[in-house]
Amino acid sequence: MKKNYSLSLVSAIVMLLLGTFQSFAANFTISFTGSGKSTTVGSVVVQNLTKGTTETVAGGSSLTLSVVTAVDQVSVDEGGLSIINKGEGRSTLSFLAKQAGSTQITAFGIDGRKIVGITENLQEGVNSFQLDLQKGAYLIKVQGNAFSYTAKMINRSSAQSKPQITLSGNSKSVMSGMQKSKGMVATMAYSLGDQLLYKGISGVYATIIPDSPTASKTVDFNFVTCVDADGNNYAVVKIGTQTWMAENLRTTKYRTGSIPNLSVSTDWGNVNLVTGAWVDLDNNVANDTRLGKLYNWFAATDVRNIAPVGWHVPTIDEYTTLATTLGGVDVAGLKLKETGIINWISDPLGSTNESGFSARAGGKFNSSGVMNDYDYNYLWTKTEFSATNATCAFLAGPNANLTTTYSPGKRNGYSIRCVLD
Repeated sequence: MKKNYSLSLVSAIVMLLLGTFQSFAANFTISFTGSGKSTTVGSVVVQNLTKGTTETVAGGSSLTLSVVTAVDQVSVDEGGLSIINKGEGRSTLSFLAKQAGSTQITAFGIDGRKIVGITENLQEGVNSFQLDLQKGAYLIKVQGNAFSYTAKMINRSSAQSKPQITLSGNSKSVMSGMQKSKGMVATMAYSLGDQLLYKGISGVYATIIPDSPTASKTVDFNFVTCVDADGNNYAVVKIGTQTWMAENLRTTKYRTGSIPNLSVSTDWGNVNLVTGAWVDLDNNVANDTRLGKLYNWFAATDVRNIAPVGWHVPTIDEYTTLATTLGGVDVAGLKLKETGIINWISDPLGSTNESGFSARAGGKFNSSGVMNDYDYNYLWTKTEFSATNATCAFLAGPNANLTTTYSPGKRNGYSIRCVLD
């Protein structure tokens, strides 16, 4: 009686798992082309925002997305793991060995009993194994030098294969090409629904495209000019009908004439300050490339024009349009903010950056001459509110929204993003 109960329980678990898993295509190929100011793609930086991984694709090469199939991932490292059912009790297991060395692959039954295992001295790269298992549900564990994967799989075949795991291939040459040699194929682990960002680079041009592919495709980068009076070039991203800078402005010049650098607190606190000024956050030039500069509203709206040619400082209505494109002001912030806490202090709601806007917390130099609000990104608009105040948009680390109803003093030092004319 006890034995029958156990078998029934196992069968129930197996059937439950069978209903949970899905089968998808094994790989997608993403090719890249250029248009606009350049038809040549020099390189593409690909971020998997969901998995937190990054790959660089050399010019003229394509990206292979190794799609996780028939697997419910419990633990994923860079490169990921995939299992493809081949039928007749046979499956292909593929994973990235980040470092060469001894690697253990073990298949466990759902009762925790070891079914079969193998230890191999693997090379760096994508390694493939043949799994021969009888019908049932299994836990597959891979443990190697600096990497570890765990996944569940289902074998629906009734074939009575002898359980075994056999090494079938290693693509070390492909992986070495990804890291050291241009002209080779880059490979990235991918699950359906993952959010990707492609950053296409062609000389001084850079265009960002968000994507969540469901099949092989060709991605075209429309390269446009975005260069300020200092000669700084900026990455751009199209969101809806608008094209935005994907970085904060960092120029020290208008199109004609220089912008004063005021680094002393009393200067920013001077109530008589009615001319343009800029400063680096914490007066640290190292923050310039990462966060851009902070400007008062007078710099943002000076007739000598702070924006790159062909671009302009947006109105608050243009930020409202941006928010509407992304589902409204209540949720747009999550889709605009860079993921993680490298450039934010906090991210409790899980920012996705699925727009590619890549907002970073740039802090502020307030009109009292104090640097603060390090978990905020304030963005000036050219919309005036009163003689002493103007309207800005802002994002905060703890919040999901894009605020478009804030009108602080014009002497505050905030970031600037420009939008294409």
